[in-house]
Amino acid sequence: MPHLQYKDPSGAQQHYPLVKRLTVLGSSAECHIILKGNGIAPSHCTLEHEPGRYRLASTARSNPFYVRGKKTRSYELRHGDVFRVGDVEVCFSAVDDLATPAKPNPEDTALQQVEAMDKLRLFSELLLQPKGNLDDLLNELIDQVVALTRASKGFLVLAEEEGEYSIRVARNLERQPVDDPQQLLSDDIIKEAITTRKPQIISDAYHDRRFQSSMSVINLKLSSVMCVPLIVRGDLLGLIYVGNNSVVDLFKQSDLEMLRVFAGQAALFIKNAKLLNELQSESADLATRLEQVRFGQIIGACPPMIEVYKRVEKVAATDLSVLITGETGTGKELIAHEIHNRSPRQSHPFVTVNCGAIPENLIESELFGHIKGSFTGAVSNQIGKFQAAHKGTIFLDEIGELPLQLQVKFLRVLQERKVQRVGESKTTSVDVRVVAATNRDLAKEVAEGRFREDLYHRLNVIGVHLPPLRDRGDDVLLIARYLVGRYASEYGVKIDPATAFDTTATRALMRFEWPGNIRQLENHIKKALVLADGPGLTAKDLELDAGGSGGSDASNAKSGNDVMALPDEVIPLSEARDMWQRRYINRVLALNNGNRTKTARDLGVDPRTIFRHLEKEAR
Repeated sequence: MPHLQYKDPSGAQQHYPLVKRLTVLGSSAECHIILKGNGIAPSHCTLEHEPGRYRLASTARSNPFYVRGKKTRSYELRHGDVFRVGDVEVCFSAVDDLATPAKPNPEDTALQQVEAMDKLRLFSELLLQPKGNLDDLLNELIDQVVALTRASKGFLVLAEEEGEYSIRVARNLERQPVDDPQQLLSDDIIKEAITTRKPQIISDAYHDRRFQSSMSVINLKLSSVMCVPLIVRGDLLGLIYVGNNSVVDLFKQSDLEMLRVFAGQAALFIKNAKLLNELQSESADLATRLEQVRFGQIIGACPPMIEVYKRVEKVAATDLSVLITGETGTGKELIAHEIHNRSPRQSHPFVTVNCGAIPENLIESELFGHIKGSFTGAVSNQIGKFQAAHKGTIFLDEIGELPLQLQVKFLRVLQERKVQRVGESKTTSVDVRVVAATNRDLAKEVAEGRFREDLYHRLNVIGVHLPPLRDRGDDVLLIARYLVGRYASEYGVKIDPATAFDTTATRALMRFEWPGNIRQLENHIKKALVLADGPGLTAKDLELDAGGSGGSDASNAKSGNDVMALPDEVIPLSEARDMWQRRYINRVLALNNGNRTKTARDLGVDPRTIFRHLEKEAR
């Protein structure tokens, strides 16, 4: 137990245990330590104990004290320091004097327990600090354990894979790091504690039968050693190891019980820190992956989308007309934006026209403009969308809805690059790039006489087809997590996109057919964020069937969502096995929100197997 020793005026040795946060030294009877002698003020100095440190400070400039003959007013004490107040010398000790052990005293035992609980309380308060440094907290933990157990050194050992371990913290009695800690630990004692998973007190390791053949014990000439495993819910995290090479029978059962309490706190703290680090790592991985699979505002990395990106990059630099096809909700307008943003016209207007949302009698005026009085309601001159998009891009969404009679005028504008406003006789030249989109099969519309063939060919110089969401595999999860991150902050919901979905939600997202595509997925995510009760989203929150209703097994296999899907051609059995294994690992990774450690645990493999798999996938 940390204490101060000094002689009173009669010459008797006094021993004062330091159990208070603040101890006052001086000549006044109100001081905790009453010193009698020359040059001592009534309240001369204070000794303040903070986690991991003992600070001695003068109460006034006129009340200095001396350390090693040097006058000072503030000093951080270390084990064995001697300081002088007036003409009284005081010695600071971080542990009890082992050379002259005191007889057991119930009051001392109770005091030690109080001190242990006080240190535990202080350590618990440190854990609750929002910005505590992990290394500093672990150092403080071992420093307190060393001081309380009267050990000469202490170690925090963390378990690793395949029975290996690493030394995370190594501290000595002077609260300093231990040099070459690996050389001071007994591998056999550590393995004994890890294997049995039980606290160990070894009174005299050098003569213990269990370790008589242990070279690490023989070489180190170990005496007293105490080990306590760090276990949380059956998971062995490591152990706390304290020892003293000069004293046998140092540790008692009460020391072991006290160490077990500290170990319990430390185990929970380390487990939470590991989970937090994993979460931060997974969040960082998700952010990195999203950046890697982002194409402007578009999220996706499946092969069909990669082909779309390549096609957009090639066509963007030209002025050729582009026809974007795909089901409703697949993101056709986003692709049109990317074509514009990657073109030389990016600094000029991007004008959107939804041909299916404008009344038929107003479409001509909307596209080409009108002059005042040209029809009822035309109270002023108005330019059309084509003129508004001059030098930029006009995006004609749902072009398949354009009436036949207007298709002729529209074709003339594409051919001549001139527009004629309603009610006006002259034409105006326009410089626009046309990008159109439709969810209809225009070739079929042409065949059935509902769309002009010449206009179709004029628009479809370059075609870009967007695959439906059900054919995009793991892109569903990437987009879903992106949408969670986007709307969670907007709705004031605290949720991490990397761990937003539980297993039922992940399975449901992957198996649902998504007839409404990304727009439908977005609506499900918004609704779930607003109505969910728990910290994560479930299949019920998403209003999806966890069993995968909404899509047949056949369609899922066709879309690539069935990990058992067979290759389209005959390949060697070893290649087929490797292909299936890669797909299955990717699927389990997706179900675990990309958590590599949990995936390895579920598959019953070493985590390094998953890391090697991901490295191959990244090549």
